[in-house]
Amino acid sequence: MNTVPLLVIGVASLLGTLLALWIGARAEPARRAILGLDRVATELAAVAACLALAVACFAGLWQVIARFATETPSVWSEALVRTALIWMAMLGLAVALRAGALVSIDMAHRYSRGGLRRGLEAASLASSLSLMGVLFWFGWSMAQRVKFQEMAGLEVSMSWGYAAIPLGALFAMLGALGNFLDRRSAELEAAV
Repeated sequence: MNTVPLLVIGVASLLGTLLALWIGARAEPARRAILGLDRVATELAAVAACLALAVACFAGLWQVIARFATETPSVWSEALVRTALIWMAMLGLAVALRAGALVSIDMAHRYSRGGLRRGLEAASLASSLSLMGVLFWFGWSMAQRVKFQEMAGLEVSMSWGYAAIPLGALFAMLGALGNFLDRRSAELEAAV
């Protein structure tokens, strides 16, 4: 097994976390620039995820209408629903990371203070960056491998579906970094 990608991702995650710690403590112009970029990227990801959900809903509705009302099933709607839901989930991940709405180590965070709390936040950032790095690396690899295959029913390259993984990972990295620099803990407030 080739472990070079995992080593590169691990080192990049650690360096990114150290850089984020430095920016958060001493580089206010860089912090403002990153948060501005994050705000635009998160809003773009949220709008795109909502559009992907709308496409999935309408394609699913068409699939039901075509199958039961006209008795001629649509050949493209199932593949479009599946692809749109993948795009929605990957872009929605960036929004959830930015809002701090994922399951987190909230109990430890609430009861810790000072350096321990910042250390937990840094460890969480490093973990998120590592996971998103793996998704980006291997998602990009898969999108490249399947570019000559077509999706059944849609007759477009399969890489359009797989491209959601690396692109969503990039947006999610920015969202995790934005949450680290300007923490928003919405996980308990949004809980039912």
